[in-house]
Amino acid sequence: MNGSTNISFPIFLTANILSIVILSHGNCGPSRCIACYLVSMAAADLLVLIFEVIMHVLKEIYFPKSFLDYTSICCLTFTFTFISIDFSVWLTVAFSFDRSVSICCQKLRVKYCTEKTATVVIAIVCGLSAVQNMPSYFVNQPGNLIDNMAWIYVVKSDFYILPVWKAYLCLDTILTPFAVFFFISVFNALTIQHIVMSSRVRRNFREGIKDSEFENRRKSIILLLSISGSFICLWMLISICHACVQFTENQFYQTNNNDPFTIVEHTGYMLQLLSSCTNTFIYAVAQTKFRNEVKNMITCQYSQRIQKC
Repeated sequence: MNGSTNISFPIFLTANILSIVILSHGNCGPSRCIACYLVSMAAADLLVLIFEVIMHVLKEIYFPKSFLDYTSICCLTFTFTFISIDFSVWLTVAFSFDRSVSICCQKLRVKYCTEKTATVVIAIVCGLSAVQNMPSYFVNQPGNLIDNMAWIYVVKSDFYILPVWKAYLCLDTILTPFAVFFFISVFNALTIQHIVMSSRVRRNFREGIKDSEFENRRKSIILLLSISGSFICLWMLISICHACVQFTENQFYQTNNNDPFTIVEHTGYMLQLLSSCTNTFIYAVAQTKFRNEVKNMITCQYSQRIQKC
């Protein structure tokens, strides 16, 4: 996993930064409300890469036995990793709900689907993600004690035994990802049903005439299904691991790479990490104006380099 991370991390990092820059300019088509959600999702994915890859994987390769290995810092990194993951995940739910309201509830759309509302929703999601994952700071204990200094961390032995921790793990698993899967599926189903029904009516009235509204709705379906569908697919394996921990004696974060569950768990984490960069490529495929903005940025940078030479 470390080798693939070294190769793919610059691509993941560049993709999310590119999304933030282009969507922030507001020149690639989506309304300010949609752009607000998409920029926040890209920023949340960028945080996942920072805490999960830089502060965990790359730190072990390039900065071993540094101050980043102090137990207190490791526990903070562990906590902020899960906060950023939940922030990214529930923003996907919030975005799906916003698109469902926009398409299915025309009266509510005017008041809800605004940049101001989106900003408030994003702030609430961020706060709740932090509150939900604060207990994870106390899940770990020092792994080594060297010169009276606590180094690295390991999961507490009573984490899988004490009822309070078992309840927390169960609730956390229900909320992320299974509740997320449920809400995304429901919102998408309602949205698609409404679009299909209204499109049939419009097609009957405007047969033989090019309908720009129908084309816009078709693109909305593609964008929505691509974002939520890729999320569900890439999270499915680690979700199965979460369920297995609840009903079997398997445990997370084991180091035995010959254990089948550990192999599946690490593969699930790799796919989960991959979900932190897929949205940019989805925008590039689904949004013509986004592709044009990327081309313009690359062309501009190339032209500037030519002039300097």
